[in-house]
Amino acid sequence: MALLNKRLFKKPNIRLEGEAGDGETRQTEQDTLVSCSACGVSVPWKVMLSQDFVCPHCGALQTLSARDRMLWLCDADSFREIDKDLKPIDRLQFPGYAKKLEKTALESGEPEGVITGTGRISGRLCAFFFMNPDFIMGSMGAVVGEKITRLFEYAKKRRLPVIGYAVSGGARIQEGVFSLMQMAKTSGAVLRHSQAGLLYIVVLTHPTTGGVTASFAMEADIILAEPRALIGFAGPRVIEQTMRQQLPEGFQRAEFLLEKGFVDRIVPRNAQKKELYQLLRLHTREASL
Repeated sequence: MALLNKRLFKKPNIRLEGEAGDGETRQTEQDTLVSCSACGVSVPWKVMLSQDFVCPHCGALQTLSARDRMLWLCDADSFREIDKDLKPIDRLQFPGYAKKLEKTALESGEPEGVITGTGRISGRLCAFFFMNPDFIMGSMGAVVGEKITRLFEYAKKRRLPVIGYAVSGGARIQEGVFSLMQMAKTSGAVLRHSQAGLLYIVVLTHPTTGGVTASFAMEADIILAEPRALIGFAGPRVIEQTMRQQLPEGFQRAEFLLEKGFVDRIVPRNAQKKELYQLLRLHTREASL
C-alpha cells in the first residue's frame, strides 16, 4: 500500500454535496472526475468509490471528508445525523478566526469538524463520529468536543456501541483553553460509556495528533489504524528538535505503534467494513432505537 497523502492537511478533492436521496445530483457527482492526491491521475468518482477510495493507479489512500467516509462506511440511507446545527463561535475574538470559520464552512459544506449520528454496518446499529480533515485541519474546538461528548451520552442512554474515525491536527489554538477543556470532557464521556459495559472502537487515520490523540482517540476498547497513518502527540520534527536526537525510521507511523502496543490492529481500508462488522457481531448484542 502506498504512503498516504504526503501533504498532511491537503483539502480533500473527493466531495459529495447532494443528500443521499437526491438521485439526479448523486448521478452527476458519480460521473465527476477526481484527482488522486498522490499521483494526480484523474479517476471517476464512482470508480474511486468502488475501490474504497484507494487509487487504482498508485494504491494511495485518498483523504476523505467526514461525510464521504460516512457515506462509504454506513449502509445506504441508514445514517441519522444528530446535533448537526451546533456551530462554533469566536468567543475569544481571536484575530481572523471568525472569517476563517465562515470560509471553511463554505468550502467544506460543513458547520464544524465532526459529524455524529447513528447508522448501520451490514445491518448492525451503532453510533458514529467522523472527524473532518477539511475543517481547520480536523482540529478540536469546543463544538467538536461537545458533539463527541453528546454522542457518547446518547449511545450510553440507548445502549449503543460507538465507532469513531479520528483525523486531527489537535486542539484548535483559536479557542484556547476552551479547546483544551474538551480533552477532559470527552474522556469523561468515554469513561461513562465504558462503565456501562458498552463497546467503543476507534479507527486512527492520517494524521491523528495533538490533544485528540491525548484524549478520546486513544481511549477506545479496540484501537484500529489505517496503514502508514501518522499518530502521535507532538510531531516528529518537534520531538527531534527538543531531544536533539534522530528518531527511528517510521517513528509515529501506525506500524511503529502496533509494534509498541499502542495500536491493536492495522486494517487496510478495503477490509474495514468487514472488520468493524465482525467486531460488532462478536462484542455487542443487536440494539434498536
